[in-house]
Amino acid sequence: MPRRAPPNPDQLLYTPEERRRRDASPWTIVQGVLAPLQFIVFLVSLGLVLRYLATGEGFELATASIVLKTLVLYTIMVTGSIWEKEVFGIYLFARPFFWEDVFSMLVIALHTAYLVALFAGADPLMQMYIALAAYLTYVINATQFLLKLRAARLQQKAIDAGTVGVAE
Repeated sequence: MPRRAPPNPDQLLYTPEERRRRDASPWTIVQGVLAPLQFIVFLVSLGLVLRYLATGEGFELATASIVLKTLVLYTIMVTGSIWEKEVFGIYLFARPFFWEDVFSMLVIALHTAYLVALFAGADPLMQMYIALAAYLTYVINATQFLLKLRAARLQQKAIDAGTVGVAE
């Protein structure tokens, strides 16, 4: 299998200064705690939503879990914006995370649409379908961030191995 070329220094996810700010920021730890917490809440909630759709039972529990998932999402988005400001100097749409942030807006919109449907008294089945759409976008967005995290680790390994230069 052919080896990939080392990353282009102009396309690195973090400049050395951004990496220093990232590593020094307490918001990095907050994001590291909230991301897996949100995933656990998502898995439990998805199970409760699917149970309701399959059996018609547990609407209140499924609803509470979706509201909790949405609140955790809002929390991670606010703290993530603060992290982005500390590391890159802007609250959203920083160069390395532009497309992840764009898709995050869809994730937030669908979770918010669920809350609107809930508080407007929409049909319970419609509420659950909106939640499932929100969850699908969440999985796509989480995958984007995991791939970005993997890319950052691979680039750092290349830098550490000296196969790519970084201008200070």
